[in-house]
Amino acid sequence: MPPRNRHFHTREPFQHDNRLTLERAEGPFSFLNPTRAHFNHSGSVSKETPDDTAISRDSVDNAADHEVPKRYSESNVPAKNVRFLWRSRDNRKGRHPLLVQRPKPGEEAYFVTPRRTSDPREVLKTVVKTFTCFPIWDISWLVAFVFTWGSVVWVLNGFFVWLPVVAPSTEFDGEIYYGGGVTAFIGAILFFETGSILLIFEAINANNTGCFGWAVEQLFDDDDDQKRGVARLRVVANRHHCHHHHRNRHNFVGRPSISTVPEAQPPSKGGKLAKRAWQWFPSWHDLRTHYLHEFGFLAGSAQLFGATVFGISGITALPGIIDHLTPQWRLNAAYWIPQVIGGSGFIVSSTLYMLETQQKWYKPAPHLLGWHIAFWNLVGAFGFTLCGCLGMAYKNSGAQYEAGLATFWGSWAFLIGSYLQLFESLNKNPVEEVSTDQDFAVRQS
Repeated sequence: MPPRNRHFHTREPFQHDNRLTLERAEGPFSFLNPTRAHFNHSGSVSKETPDDTAISRDSVDNAADHEVPKRYSESNVPAKNVRFLWRSRDNRKGRHPLLVQRPKPGEEAYFVTPRRTSDPREVLKTVVKTFTCFPIWDISWLVAFVFTWGSVVWVLNGFFVWLPVVAPSTEFDGEIYYGGGVTAFIGAILFFETGSILLIFEAINANNTGCFGWAVEQLFDDDDDQKRGVARLRVVANRHHCHHHHRNRHNFVGRPSISTVPEAQPPSKGGKLAKRAWQWFPSWHDLRTHYLHEFGFLAGSAQLFGATVFGISGITALPGIIDHLTPQWRLNAAYWIPQVIGGSGFIVSSTLYMLETQQKWYKPAPHLLGWHIAFWNLVGAFGFTLCGCLGMAYKNSGAQYEAGLATFWGSWAFLIGSYLQLFESLNKNPVEEVSTDQDFAVRQS
């Protein structure tokens, strides 16, 4: 088995940032780019802090020229160690994960950070945002929004095709024929295909330069720590220190916001600030040297292939088409087999997205939200593929029951995964928390 990849083929993140140095990179496969990397900041905060701390005095000096609120009720949790993590999925989604080690009783805390993202108050806050916040300029949110509504349509389809088999008394005229056919067309063509195309655009317009996304300020407070001479730094999410596309509400994907501070923007080859523009298609050189080594692009391509083939079933499911597909081999060729092939594409895509979040290809990563998103999408993909396989024996009453059931539970799995993706897209600064030195070292490696 080839060794795990420890270097980027092209486009190493933060290679133009003199404050950040690549310590190590990790990925499941040697022929693909690493999916996570660890960067050391130039210098350390103080002699008491570890050498591998991700924050330095440089950051404090840079942040001093910008207004950062001095008190945050959600940013007053003490931390012993802090490290910035770069992960390919998080970067593509415009997120800036922070790993925090909380101090034990009696230990010094040199940092103050926001609460962990899994805190019930933070979870509730983001859940509320999924119903009240609609950043249509953020392609990552738009992908999740489209897939969520597409999954809702497929859940309705599951009711239309399975409920009449389970409870025949509930069936109304044309429920399977019209209700099932129309919802299959809408779900496959309008939502799955559109969402898959947006996934490709998201992958080829990802921020490959790297984005720190956090601001650091000197903490001035009249507490016991200050009286004892223990200096603290507060790490806060600051939109002016992020140059991901979602900060610019005036374009879909492209130039960062004009409010982004100069030191946070990546320089171009000429030494001036970079002005990234939207690209519809990558060049052949970029495709060959970079995108074919990227999990996000490969998974999105498999998703688009699966959605396109699956779309054939969506079209042939329409009333007036499916009832003319006789004998059985025509129905299989135009309706059921495209479901099997399309569902297989979804399986490949979801598997790649899962592997992208894992430190090792055989080691699950249930502590990461992206892993759960890919897992539930994988369950849904198996459901849709199984439906197509069973559908070719549709004259069998047991196969008809199981095919409808597979669509039903597969649709719900897609809905869970899509909603979690919507949640993910609105949480741009996740904070992961550990309590021991060993856990802190393990989560880094």
